[in-house]
Amino acid sequence: MKSEHERKDLGRQIFWGVFLILLSAVFYTFHYLVFKDPHHIFIYLMGDVAFVFLEVLLVTLVIHKLLERRETLSRLRKLNVVIGIFFSEIGAQLIRTLLTLDPSISRGKSCVLVCESLAGDDFEKAEKWLADYEYLPVVEPSNFEQIRDLLLSRRAFLLGLMGNPNLLENESFTEMLRSVFHLAEELELRPTLVGLPDADYEHLAKDIKRVYSRLVPQWLEYMKHLKSSYPYLFSLAMRMNPFDDAASPVFRGETTV
Repeated sequence: MKSEHERKDLGRQIFWGVFLILLSAVFYTFHYLVFKDPHHIFIYLMGDVAFVFLEVLLVTLVIHKLLERRETLSRLRKLNVVIGIFFSEIGAQLIRTLLTLDPSISRGKSCVLVCESLAGDDFEKAEKWLADYEYLPVVEPSNFEQIRDLLLSRRAFLLGLMGNPNLLENESFTEMLRSVFHLAEELELRPTLVGLPDADYEHLAKDIKRVYSRLVPQWLEYMKHLKSSYPYLFSLAMRMNPFDDAASPVFRGETTV
């Protein structure tokens, strides 16, 4: 059933529709009474009606699509800004922490370690490797505390991101962020992370694996975006590459970016 507000809104639309039709009829009648020329009235009336179809075509199929595309691109730019802030504030540091728990990742660093000379095909190879890679972090109780401290230190920031409407444009990033926030909640709600049952440690390890397996591909996707759209931001991101054990913000002069 329609709400009271919807019924009132529909009533207003009907009122204005009838009012505008009557107003148009009044002016056409006035035109006829003054000029006594129904032929002229019908010529312009039919011309106006015929143009309505072209106007619908232009507005709905051309102008509307252009405006919709422009709005979509604007939202995507805002979303990429949000993603960039996430990796600057916590994402890259979280990746760096999780990499220390995964001894197997060292075999694939040559593929994932993105450098500024990578082309589109190289990104695709890295993405394929990450898609096939089985993330198996080895987590000890002390590691849980380290991850908890990192996540809780950015809890307010994560809460702010979760409320950002632009995230709706990227479902995979939203799911990744949701898994990060869930892990933070799981770790925060336990008074202690020492002496927990083995089953609980396994449960937390699965939560960490979920974050890990979603976070790294999102980072690579964002690097791909930076390389194509913002080379100067890409340059800094590569100097602070979490896969690079010797990462440093100091510019060594490899590029002219």
